[in-house]
Amino acid sequence: MRRLTLLLPAVSTVWAAPASPGDAKPGGGSPMQMVLLLTLLTLLPAIFMAITPFLRITVVLHFLRQALGTQTTPSNQVLIGLALFLTIPLIQPVVSDVYTHAWVPLEQGQMSWQQAWEEGSKPVRAYLSRSVREKDVRVFLEATHSPAPAKPSDLSLAVLAPAYVLSELRIGFQIGVVLYIPFLLIDLIVASVTLSIGMVQLPPVMISAPFKILLFVLVDGWNLIVGSLIRSFAT
Repeated sequence: MRRLTLLLPAVSTVWAAPASPGDAKPGGGSPMQMVLLLTLLTLLPAIFMAITPFLRITVVLHFLRQALGTQTTPSNQVLIGLALFLTIPLIQPVVSDVYTHAWVPLEQGQMSWQQAWEEGSKPVRAYLSRSVREKDVRVFLEATHSPAPAKPSDLSLAVLAPAYVLSELRIGFQIGVVLYIPFLLIDLIVASVTLSIGMVQLPPVMISAPFKILLFVLVDGWNLIVGSLIRSFAT
């Protein structure tokens, strides 16, 4: 994460300054580079949320809060913070590979921007290809009219990135359904008991909420959920 923090100011300096005084010509490439850099920085949060483990983690945590019926507890800020700190160690090896094989040679003048982009995208493509489904990849190959590659590592980011988003959403929703089942059973049992004894003054959801929270605490739910999420990315 420290490398990422140091990387952004360096990129801004390199893109903002011309290579030599003679390069600063009217209508030159420097203003366009600045526009492209600012656009990239604007899209960076969306890219981070879409093509990292952050996507699956936030979906699962949202379903967990809905299943518990605690409304806004934990708050969105807490859930996003937890998802962020879980994402950083999971994505750190990929960032380290990009920094070592692309940014460092570029900074030392051993690579051009095009070569650095190609080398830096290799670990990203390898990471994304481990989580995508063939069915999702086929959809975007047809959408982009691209030929099927000989091996998964030859897939472009234009195909891998949206296919990864679909695959992660599918997995996140599957985990969410599994989380819902035990809490749904508690809701059904409480509703049946309250209706059978004629207690209609309070909605069953209000009565079942303490039992669901108690069950979650007794089984050490946060540890189980976080541990299962981290292990799901290792497989």
